[in-house]
Amino acid sequence: MPLQELRIVDANLNRASEGLRLLEDIARYILDDSTLTQQFKNLRHNLAEETKLLGIKLLSHRNAEHDVGATLTLPSPFEGEGLGESQRDLPSVITANAKRAEQSLRTIEELAKLPQISPVLHSVKFEQLRFTLYTLEQQLMSRVLRQDKIRRLTGLYVILDRQILAGKNEQEIAKQVIQGGGKVIQLRDKQGSKAELLPIAQKIKALCSKSDTLFIINDYLDLALAVDADGLHIGQRDLPLPIIRRELPVDKVVGCSVNTVSQAVKAQNEGADYIAVGSMFPTTTKRDATVVGVDRLKQIRQAVSSPLVAIGGINENNISQVMAAGANSVAVISAILSKEDIKGATKILVAKMGMS
Repeated sequence: MPLQELRIVDANLNRASEGLRLLEDIARYILDDSTLTQQFKNLRHNLAEETKLLGIKLLSHRNAEHDVGATLTLPSPFEGEGLGESQRDLPSVITANAKRAEQSLRTIEELAKLPQISPVLHSVKFEQLRFTLYTLEQQLMSRVLRQDKIRRLTGLYVILDRQILAGKNEQEIAKQVIQGGGKVIQLRDKQGSKAELLPIAQKIKALCSKSDTLFIINDYLDLALAVDADGLHIGQRDLPLPIIRRELPVDKVVGCSVNTVSQAVKAQNEGADYIAVGSMFPTTTKRDATVVGVDRLKQIRQAVSSPLVAIGGINENNISQVMAAGANSVAVISAILSKEDIKGATKILVAKMGMS
């Protein structure tokens, strides 16, 4: 087998393996995602399996000392993405190393079509590995881009239900919630028209963007897209999660309401970034709500790793109990919206959560 072709295979195998290992480590140590970690590990092991027959030959023909490329001044992979060193961040690291591995796999794939190499390397196998990596790159990037938003789901989550507000100024209420320490605001309207809701959502989105507050739209995928909301919240009767996940930009979070352990597991498996569990207690906001209690919250906490948002009948007297049961965040409606002093009521709940 020609020396030059073996050297190309060896170099690209090393590049691909190095890039895959870094992506695997991001999934493992930064995202704590066991599924993605295993998928990258499998990809790396499959690559090694496909080239194991060449192991000794590749080492024998390696000549790094006399590689003419070793003395060349090469641009940083980040420059190819239009990024300087000061602009390097985790998404750009993922992109650079995924492209590095993908290009290397394509190079090996093309060399494997040569008659002198095809007996030991199978081109179609490297094509399959490359397409698998395309999918894993998308999944990894999606998780990283949403990671900051997911981390911010640890405070008070206030739902601005327009029926409960009964004509009050939504933007002013949102402003007071933010000043009181609320971290997430959801806009919900089960009865009004989307044409009426659109300008309201746009104003609240602008307010939340200025204050680093997450803005979530309830139910309406098209409205969430129209106002560039941070995410969408759905229930069991809304569009299926896989469709929502497909249609939303990869940096948007999706929350899903559940009241059973099986629903929670299913939501996590289908791509929910957080899971709302309720109703914790009887609530006047939703009279037909199924009360599951804090014990159900504890059961779901043991079954899933996703952030949990407790909801339903929560107020200043029981919010500490819900937090102790494993909630990452607490969603409230009447506990805030029924008060004259919105800002003060928000501060009280935030303090009770131990987050002030």
